[in-house]
Amino acid sequence: MKVLFTVPPLAGHVNPTVAVGAELAARGHEVAWTGPSGPLSRLLPPYARILPAGEENGGGYAALHERWRDLRGVGALRFLWEEALVPLARAMLPGVTEAARAFGPDLLVADQQALAGPVAARRLGIPWATSASTSAELTRPFADFPKVGEWVAGQISGFLASCGEEDTGWDPRFSERLVLVFSTPELVGAGDGFAPHHAFVGPAFGARPPAPGFPWQRLDPERRRVLVSLGTLNQEAGGRFYGAVLDAARRLAGEVQVVLAGPAALAASAPANVLVQDRVPQLELLPHLDAVVCHGGHNTVCEALAYGLPLVLAPIRDDQPIVARQVVEAGAGVRVRFGRPRAEELRDALTAVLDEPGPRRAARRIQASFAAAGGAAAAADRLEKLL
Repeated sequence: MKVLFTVPPLAGHVNPTVAVGAELAARGHEVAWTGPSGPLSRLLPPYARILPAGEENGGGYAALHERWRDLRGVGALRFLWEEALVPLARAMLPGVTEAARAFGPDLLVADQQALAGPVAARRLGIPWATSASTSAELTRPFADFPKVGEWVAGQISGFLASCGEEDTGWDPRFSERLVLVFSTPELVGAGDGFAPHHAFVGPAFGARPPAPGFPWQRLDPERRRVLVSLGTLNQEAGGRFYGAVLDAARRLAGEVQVVLAGPAALAASAPANVLVQDRVPQLELLPHLDAVVCHGGHNTVCEALAYGLPLVLAPIRDDQPIVARQVVEAGAGVRVRFGRPRAEELRDALTAVLDEPGPRRAARRIQASFAAAGGAAAAADRLEKLL
């Protein structure tokens, strides 16, 4: 079987496909990826076959990030669709179509935010499945804001119309044959139930780019250890939040060591119990931790829960408030404010997830559900059954 993954140039969307692709390759299938080759070459293993589509244009992604990082709420959502997802889909469509013609896949797997993939697959008569790298869109996120949901639907139908697609009500975010969900109902919530073609396979961890170095000898065995991370794209927006983290860490100096993944300049004002690193080997570090403070990014949340770690969540934008709500409703974490953080609030939240048994017990329940779901192997099984 030949499988073509269509992905946007974002680590959280690429990472699950790396694990699934490696599992398929180990079973003798041929795999390739299509998307902007510059960013993908930095996110995929060196052996990955990349077919270019929607190339960067004069640092376009960097410019988008500069404009995006300070947006919140509806403004961030509008920017995501109008300035990122729809333009990316239009830019990628010719290249994805050509890649599919050249590679001749038996199956195309499209990330739910890589809208060009399903359009190309339908044009060429190729079966396609969805890679749902975040579960937020599966949970009726706009149920309380129907006008917002209508606006998003309008963005999708407008894109399809611009491609010459008939408005038959189909949604390129979700395949009608298979949606791979890299989570489990224990985290997402059962809601109104899911159709059988929604396969909850849990997180899929695969090969990543080389991990940065880390001063392992500086981890304190006498204190509980907490990672603070706002992900790869939010460090510049974290100034006030980082300040509150440092103040909270001072108040917990006798009990907690904080590993802060953030700008190196923070080291100058950090107390002795805070270890500042601009990058950390997150997957390698998680087994040595007791809790995680993060922005509610789906990747970081699922990685922490896969190790049974409770969370303090400070969501910023996009799907992060929905993912944070899932964690809180599952009992595995505490939510705090990102925009107006207070050291006391962070201290109390950390104390809650470290000292109270409930969050850790819930995190371990989700951890068990992740292990049982099967990860990359279960995803590969479902893909093989499509053909």
